[in-house]
Amino acid sequence: MKLNQLRDLVAIVEHGGLRAAARRLGVAQPLLTRSVRGLEKELGTPLFERQARGMVLTPLGRLFHERARGMVNELRRARDELAQAQGSGAGTVIAGLSIMPHMGLLPRALPAFRRRYPQVYLQLIEGLFPDLESQLRSGAIDFYLGAAPGTVPAGFIVQTLFSNTRAVVCRKGHPLARSRSLKALAGAEWALPSTDYDNQDDLARLFQEYGLPAPRVALQARTALSMMVALANSDLLALLPVQWREFDLTRDSLQVIAVRESLPAPDIVLIRRAEMPMTPAAEHLCDLMQRNAPSLQPMRGRA
Repeated sequence: MKLNQLRDLVAIVEHGGLRAAARRLGVAQPLLTRSVRGLEKELGTPLFERQARGMVLTPLGRLFHERARGMVNELRRARDELAQAQGSGAGTVIAGLSIMPHMGLLPRALPAFRRRYPQVYLQLIEGLFPDLESQLRSGAIDFYLGAAPGTVPAGFIVQTLFSNTRAVVCRKGHPLARSRSLKALAGAEWALPSTDYDNQDDLARLFQEYGLPAPRVALQARTALSMMVALANSDLLALLPVQWREFDLTRDSLQVIAVRESLPAPDIVLIRRAEMPMTPAAEHLCDLMQRNAPSLQPMRGRA
C-alpha cells in the first residue's frame, strides 16, 4: 500500500469523482483508476461502487476512507510543520469559525497572519462545532474557534476564551430602532442564526423570562451573509453576538437596538484534538485571534 494510493482515494471522495480529483491532483484520470484498482486488489475488497451518478463508497470503503483520510491529513500536517520550522512558511491552515470570530476576531488577526505567513494557504469554514466535529477529529480541520457547543466528546481539548453577550440587530432606520426594552419588540418578526440547539426555543425562553409571549420567527439564516441580506432588506430583527455592531461591512446598513435587558450568549471557545499538536502557522493564527479578542477573560482548558 502506497501513500499516493491513499491520497488518490481521499481526493476522489472529497472532489466527487475521478475527473474532478484528477484535475485537483494534476494527474491523468487513467492513473487514478489504476491506483484505486491496485488498492482494491491489495485489500481484497471493492472500495467503490460505480454508479451512473459517479463513484460511491461501499460500506467497507467508508470504513477504510475514514482511516485513510486521517493518515493523509497527518502527512500534510507533518510536511507543513517541517516546512514552517525550516522557515519557508509554506503549507495550509484550515480553520472552522462560527459567526462571532468572523465578525470580531478575524478582521484584526488576518493582516498580521498574512504578514507572518504570506505563503500559507488559509481556508476558512463558517460553521458550528457539531457540523465540523468529524472534520476536526479526522484532521481535515486544524481547529475550531467559536460558540461553545452543548457538549464536546472525548478526544478534544476545549479552552474557554471569554464570555460573550448578544444584541438585538436591525436595519438602519428600522421603526423599532429607538426601543429600549424587549416588551417594545414583542410584536416584531425575527430571523434566527444557525446554532447547535433549538434557538427558537431559546428566543422564546428569553422573552418568557420577562413575562412576554414568544415572538414570531419568520426566517433562519445558516450563514452570516444570509443574515446580513435578510436584516438589511427587511424589518426582521435578530439576536446576534454583540460584535455585529462593530463589524465594518454592516456598520452602515445595520444597527443595534439598545434594550436594557441582559442578553447572554454562548462562551467563545477554542477546540482542537487532544492527541496531536497544531502546526506553527495554525498556532500563530489561534494566538492572534486570542490576542485580538475584546474583553478577553482567559480560562483554563479542559480535555
